[in-house]
Amino acid sequence: MSRILAIDYGSKKTGIAVSDPLRLTANGLETVPTWQLLDWLDKYLAEEEVGDLVVGESLHKDGTPNKINDEVIGFERKFSKKYPDIKLHRQDEFRTSKRALEAMIEMGVPKMKRREKHRVDKLAATIILQDFMETLA
Repeated sequence: MSRILAIDYGSKKTGIAVSDPLRLTANGLETVPTWQLLDWLDKYLAEEEVGDLVVGESLHKDGTPNKINDEVIGFERKFSKKYPDIKLHRQDEFRTSKRALEAMIEMGVPKMKRREKHRVDKLAATIILQDFMETLA
């Protein structure tokens, strides 16, 4: 089976998570500068078989798209054109950063490390992936 990749797209940094090949577990992979995201994906996809990409859908509480939505759509268009065989999905990412911080507190991650945004982004991508995988069950 192929892996599922998930991203928590940000204007500056993007968190990335991946499933195992059997699609049973979600694991945080990396946080990359968003301007390097497509290059990073090129390298990763050359080495790993990925069948699905899940992109966190960032909405306001009322369900309307937030300001980053246009950037996400642009990324999705470029990605789809370059990788037409990988299925794109959107997954609600509402509160994933807050849930990531709460999980870090539960895990006993020290406060100084919780302030490191790259850790939060990677864990938020993992939560996006877990939520998506639950919809498949």
